[in-house]
Amino acid sequence: MNRFANSAESPDFDAPQILRRTRRRRTIGIAAVAAALIAAGGGTALATSVASNSSSTPAATGTATTNDDATTLLYLFSDGTTTRLPLAGLSLDMAKPLLEKTQTKLGTVTKKAVKGCKPTSVLEVTPHAPKTIKPGDTVNFTICAG
Repeated sequence: MNRFANSAESPDFDAPQILRRTRRRRTIGIAAVAAALIAAGGGTALATSVASNSSSTPAATGTATTNDDATTLLYLFSDGTTTRLPLAGLSLDMAKPLLEKTQTKLGTVTKKAVKGCKPTSVLEVTPHAPKTIKPGDTVNFTICAG
């Protein structure tokens, strides 16, 4: 039994090489996903990155706007495709960069007192879905006064 104890070779793990390979695969995977999103349409990638922001606080449930379309912009791309941009619960400061990226203009901002909503959160946008907006259009906001 003792003569077999030292006969088997132990595997040699090259930890730095494994780490580099893992990082390289992760980078290639991220690049592939980004390339697919860009190939599908740059605006679509923009919309999904903005819409997937899970840290936003939704507007109060007891607001006067019961229809989700009242806070949703329907953006029309030059190729005729549209995408939904939900703004419910976003603050006005978070919505302004979205307007810049879609090349739309900020119109009038109206404050409305609604109980239980986060101050400066978006309660309504005009024009909202099902009407579409395109670059150069003006978007009016109704935000929570607090």
